[in-house]
Amino acid sequence: MNLPGNPKNSEETQAPSPDMDELANHIRQWGQELGFQQVGFSDTDLADHEVHLNNWLDKGLHGEMSYMQRHGTRRSRPQELEPGTLRVISARMDYLPGTAEDIEIIMNEPSKGVVSRYALGRDYHKLMRKRLQKLAHQIEAHSGPFGYRVFVDSAPVLEKALAEKAGLGWIGKHSNLINKKAGSWFFLGEIYTDLPLPVDKPAEEHCGECTKCIDICPTQAIIAPYTVDARRCISYLTIELRGSIPEEFRPMMGNRIYGCDDCQLVCPWNRFAQPGKEPDFAPRHGLDAPQLIELFAWDEAEFLRRTEGSAMRRIGFDCWLRNIAIALGNAPTSAAVINVLQSRSNFDSELVQEHVEWALKQHR
Repeated sequence: MNLPGNPKNSEETQAPSPDMDELANHIRQWGQELGFQQVGFSDTDLADHEVHLNNWLDKGLHGEMSYMQRHGTRRSRPQELEPGTLRVISARMDYLPGTAEDIEIIMNEPSKGVVSRYALGRDYHKLMRKRLQKLAHQIEAHSGPFGYRVFVDSAPVLEKALAEKAGLGWIGKHSNLINKKAGSWFFLGEIYTDLPLPVDKPAEEHCGECTKCIDICPTQAIIAPYTVDARRCISYLTIELRGSIPEEFRPMMGNRIYGCDDCQLVCPWNRFAQPGKEPDFAPRHGLDAPQLIELFAWDEAEFLRRTEGSAMRRIGFDCWLRNIAIALGNAPTSAAVINVLQSRSNFDSELVQEHVEWALKQHR
């Protein structure tokens, strides 16, 4: 199926030249030298993924993430987003922090907060964008000027679909990309280009009959294989949602204060995951095992200082306190917990006040 705005022109249908084959090999090598664990190439035909995306949007499963539909078909038709695009170079970079406290132990210590592993170190967006820009410059130095644009969560891009087509892994039942040799603890980035590079064979799906990610989800957000209801997902609730978190989900959140890794932790393929080699992804400020009471006592200046250069800063101070208030409401009752919650009872944010009031009720 050829989509409007995604035509099969003569360059795409011709076999890649020997020069392009050689260039592709160079790009893989340069990518590894820049810290990427894998680089692959795909065409721009995302017709099947567009159907899945539209069905998901039509059902309202994206919640308040209006940006998912704001750009229309530019998300699923790369040539509409960046005219002239023939190929997409996809790259992955492992981030699993080898020095972090064991997340499964922290999950069972309700006095501590659980932060999604991807957010423990420096924000990956800038780091990966700079590395991909360097890769583009190396291509330019080798082959001369060419058309390209770099993306790392910075525009409407179906990054997992493109990475699957480029052979970097398959989209699992939890909607994350899984690599047979590396699990799912990695970031993705792309270079849209007009170079007619050879395309890789898409990755095959290897989830089989396994439903562990579906079964483990605390809020039953994976409503069917390969379909996540974002409105139920703890990552959405603690990061994307800016308003009140529905009360029905608060007890299920436990001590998760930023994101949720449960579906990845239980995935059998992650037994092959290796700690990331990028020093900037190492845990910072002790946020791999933080005490909830201490976090809740931060003022906004402290929050901004401790989250400088981190993906966590994007949620803002009020949502930070909102999330921690819920975790404190789920923590064992103690004078210290009640006292720190009461210290925010008159905080100048109705959002925080509401969640503090709920948390205090859990201890009466």
